Formats: sequence, C-alpha cells, structure tokens
Amino acid sequence: MFERYRPLVFAVGVLLLVVSVVLPAPEGLGPEGLRCLGVFAAGVLFWVTNVLPLAVTSLAVLALLPLLGVMSADESFALFGNRAVFFILGALVLAASMISTGLSSRLALLMVSRFGKSARSFLMGVLLSSAFLSFWMPEHAVAAMMFPVVLEVARALKLPPIRSRYGSALFLALAWGAVIGGIATLLGGARNPLALAILYQTTGQTIGFLEWMRVAVPLCLILLAAAGFLLDRMAKGDPVDIAPCREILLRKLREAGPMSRPERRLAWIGIGTVGAWAFLGHEFGLAQISILSAVLLFVFRVTDWSAVEENVNWGIIVMYGGAVALGSALVQSGAAHWLAVQLASNATLGPVAILLVLATTTLVLTEGISNSAAVAVILPIALSLAEYRGIASDQLIVFVVALPAGLAFCLPMGSPPNAIAYSAGYFKLRDILVLGLLLKLVGLVALLVLMFWVWPRFGLTI
Repeated sequence: MFERYRPLVFAVGVLLLVVSVVLPAPEGLGPEGLRCLGVFAAGVLFWVTNVLPLAVTSLAVLALLPLLGVMSADESFALFGNRAVFFILGALVLAASMISTGLSSRLALLMVSRFGKSARSFLMGVLLSSAFLSFWMPEHAVAAMMFPVVLEVARALKLPPIRSRYGSALFLALAWGAVIGGIATLLGGARNPLALAILYQTTGQTIGFLEWMRVAVPLCLILLAAAGFLLDRMAKGDPVDIAPCREILLRKLREAGPMSRPERRLAWIGIGTVGAWAFLGHEFGLAQISILSAVLLFVFRVTDWSAVEENVNWGIIVMYGGAVALGSALVQSGAAHWLAVQLASNATLGPVAILLVLATTTLVLTEGISNSAAVAVILPIALSLAEYRGIASDQLIVFVVALPAGLAFCLPMGSPPNAIAYSAGYFKLRDILVLGLLLKLVGLVALLVLMFWVWPRFGLTI
C-alpha cells in the first residue's frame, strides 16, 4: 500500500539518520544512543511500510550500526550468530523435511479425517488440527499445507464462495487455528525465539521450552474455545452434507499409501527433538539440540539440501540477525533506557496500566507489520520501561509483548495464514475484521486474567 510513496519513505528514512548524526544529543543520552535511535526510527519506518523486504531492512541495520559508530562491526555482525538464529534454523530445516517427505500432509489428513462425522465436527477438526500442527511447525507452513486439503473439500461440497457461511467459517478455521497454535510453543512463529534472543541479550535470562508452554498454552486453549464458538455461530443455518468430504479424505489417505522410510525416520527424529527441547533444553541449549537434529536428518538421509533450500524461508533468518542486533544496540547505547525514562516520566501509569498499554499496542501493531518486527520494535523498550517502573519479572514483559504479537486475526496482511485463507475467496474482509476484533478482545481479556491469577504461580509477578 506504500509502494507509490517509496521515494518519500526512503527520503524520510535518510533524513532520520542524518538528523541523528547532526543534532546534539539530548540530556541523559550520548551521541551513540542518538544515532542508535536514528537507525531504530529508520528501521521501524521501513519495517512498517515494507518498502524494502524485512530481511533487506535487517541487513541495512547490521551495516548502519557500525557505520554510525553505535557499536563495532565485530559486535554488530557477531550478533547475527545469536543462539536464537540457529534454533530457528534447525526448526525450519525440520519443518522443511516434513513438507518434502510428505509427513506433514499425512498428519493433516489423518487429523482432519478423524473429525469428519458431521459438518460441525469437521469445522472444529480443521481449527484444532491447524492449531496442533502449529505447535510444532511454523504457522505459515501449516496454513500452506492445510490449504489444498480444505479447498478440495470446499469444492467437493459445492460451497459457493462468499455466499456459503460454512465455507467462510471453514477457511477462517484454517487461518485462526494456525495463528492461535503458533503462540503455544517456540516453534510456531518466528517472533517467539526472537523475543527470547532479545531477552537474553538484554538481561542474560532465558525461558525454557516447557516454561513457555505452561504460560502460553492456557491462552491458546481459551482462544481456541472462543474461535470455535464464533465460527460455529457463523456457520449456523447453512446445512451441509459432509459425506463427500469424508470420501475425499479417505481417498487421499489411500493414495498416500504406507509411511515411507524417510517419513518413519523423520517421525522418530521429530519426537526425539521435541522431547530433548522439553526436558534437556536448559542443560544442553535449545539451539544446540535444534542444529544436531537438523544434522541427523542428513545423516539418516531423510532429506537433501535441495529440498531444504526450496522450503526454508531464509529471509526470516536474516531478519532475525538485524532485529537482535538492533535490540542489543538500543540497550548497550542507553537509547532504550532513555526512551523508557521519557515515557515513564511523562505518564502517571502504574505497572498494570503499562502492561495493558504494551499488550494493546502490540495487538494493534501486529495487524500492520510482521509480528517479528512488532517484537523487535517494542520489546527492547518495554524491558527498559519495566526496569524503570519496577516491574519485577522481565520474563513477564516477554510474554506480554510476544504473545499478543502472534494474535493477528483481523487483516489478510496481518499474518501469512490469514493471507493464504483469504486467497481462496470464500470470505469477505468484513467477516474477518469484525470477528477478528472480537477474538482479539477475548485474547486481551484472557491475557489480563492469566496475568493476575495464573502466571504469578510460575514466578511471573508484576
């Protein structure tokens, strides 16, 4: 939408950088901090407008930080090797192998076919299957994998695009299931490992695989219940005979045949990897386990490098490097602390109100920019703000920012699953906007309830 304004956006970005170099630093902020804020402002502008690919903006950030004297080149480029980058690299290789071997499609068919007894149960099956698969795979990969299955079912049932309420609900179930499931673990979305990387670079703390799940899964379950209710209401009054659908799924499973040797090997490696993440993550490190699992895929000839190259989104990895470097630079240069002081000194908000503002801001911002970019923009400042205002748990701040960043329900551009489902043409933008806003409101209320009555049991105190 900003394509026609590209020259203006670039000019504003360059102007922000020039101003940060030319102007004297304000009281309490050094020259390096001011220049870091210039890089931050330009990066946010380019991320929000998307006039450059996210990965390209991150590359620019990596180069600008040493160029403007914010940090040394060795420091800037070394941050690209952050442990979170290698964790997500291994996870993406594992997901790519599931796609190339056909194991992911088999799992989708098996799960959805179990719910094919009625139209209502099939709708819930699509929602829950997408969510469960997003526990263990990137949500965009789950949506891409489930899309042809749901589209073929919709066509077999002769559901007219736009006019079929059941068809609209079916594709929204695909999108929302993948989005909701993506917040539950560290594997469903890029923003989760990125948030851990920023936390580690800023405070030296981290969050384990099971620790993340015990905090995020309750929110995930609440949202799945709310989404199921909204979708069931949406599809009500549109009678559908589900019998042809069941026949299609069973035929596809027969065509798939028995599990191949690579699929079986991948299944065992995948189970072992998740188990190691859950129970050995603190001792051996999530990134080390992730990389070793990726190596095992080639040792046992589960996949080949050409399949990995085809199915891994390398831009996500590059985007990580720039975002982690920028977050670290904001902290090291004192820019994040200075911003937090300015925000806190000009507001009379208490800790609870600050957390609410952070969550709401992230919920809104993630509909317009990449959820990883939303985390990269908000989290470094939020951590400094929390320290200044005396919020006890840095890990709480991570969840308050990272979880809402994954809840993009309203717009097709908000997340890849939304865009993929919208491309089928079975629902209007108005449908996803109205229901998506309701679901976001449920998510915000649930977040507050969990924050006060559940998360303190895990040491996440305000």
